[in-house]
Amino acid sequence: MNFALTKEQQMIKEMVRDFAEKEIAPYAAKWDEEAHFPVEVFKKMGELGLLGIPFPEKYGGAGGDTISYAIAVEEIGRACGGTGLSYAAAVSLGASPIYYFGTEEQKQKWLVPMAKGETLGAFGLTEPNAGSDAGGTQTTAVLDGDEYVINGEKCWITNAQYSRQVIVTAVTGKDERGKNIISAIIVPTDTPGFTIRSNYDKMGVRASNTCELIFENVRVPKENVLGDAKKGFQQFLYTLDGGRISIAALAVGIAQAAFEKALQYAKERVQFGQTISKFQAIQFKLADMAMEIELARNMVYKAAWLKDQGKSFTKEASFAKLFASEMGFRVCNQAIQIHGGYGYMKEYGVERHLRDIKLMEIGEGTSEIQRLVIARQLGC
Repeated sequence: MNFALTKEQQMIKEMVRDFAEKEIAPYAAKWDEEAHFPVEVFKKMGELGLLGIPFPEKYGGAGGDTISYAIAVEEIGRACGGTGLSYAAAVSLGASPIYYFGTEEQKQKWLVPMAKGETLGAFGLTEPNAGSDAGGTQTTAVLDGDEYVINGEKCWITNAQYSRQVIVTAVTGKDERGKNIISAIIVPTDTPGFTIRSNYDKMGVRASNTCELIFENVRVPKENVLGDAKKGFQQFLYTLDGGRISIAALAVGIAQAAFEKALQYAKERVQFGQTISKFQAIQFKLADMAMEIELARNMVYKAAWLKDQGKSFTKEASFAKLFASEMGFRVCNQAIQIHGGYGYMKEYGVERHLRDIKLMEIGEGTSEIQRLVIARQLGC
């Protein structure tokens, strides 16, 4: 397996980096400070085709592969962690499940506008009492004639305020063993009884839109069920596998940004008559940071390659997500250390990367859950 990027992948990398450096990076600190969601930037990303990278052209996409998409996530995350998170969620969680499991009619109606960048998408899984324990979902959808009636609430849902629809997991019945059947249902955000609030005050990724969803007798047609109504649980497990590749790519991007700031600072900061980059203690930190970022990036590419080849990638996606997120935290922490007291100040930007990277160890399955997934894949 050769990880030299193809010409197309290299072109995407350069195009997204150029866009991110001009349209995102100069404003990232302001968006973080104001918890501002840059909807205007997402419109531009849509026009560039970034929101449709991994989807076929017949659905409004660019026909790219998962590696190209991961590259785009990394480059956007390098400029702004919050913008990168909303981008990754729009593609991996909002659009991909409809591409994977939706009917042709659902793809035309819901996927095409997302791939073209006309709207964002969201995935409503987490609940106040069901985070890592997704099987403990309490939101219900009861069939009443030709409609499902949905009641419940979801928390920490990315992009919902700017989405035309949210894919929601809900309990729709019991199987023969008495266990809950969980279905995934497409719910238009303008449906009566569906309330979206966005009033979280977050530690990091503050440029990302994060919402609470409340369903009070929300009625949607039964044809809005995504794929097999009895396979919602398996659907979101597969969706999360793919999403973990994008979160790993995002962690690499944030870490890369922190590393570049630390390296530049080390070459400029003079102490004891020479730049601190001449001190072995600093050199070793920078060497370890560069090495770990590259290892994580290669793991992201491997998981993405396996997915593109139609091979099993569950274990590798968890490897990538777990290693990249924990690596990212180490790198961002060391970037602050290299900056010393200046690293603690907002004007140098590295403290934002540390705040942003922390979510990568929590979202899309915590580090603890990743270790559980890996252990199961090993047959433990």
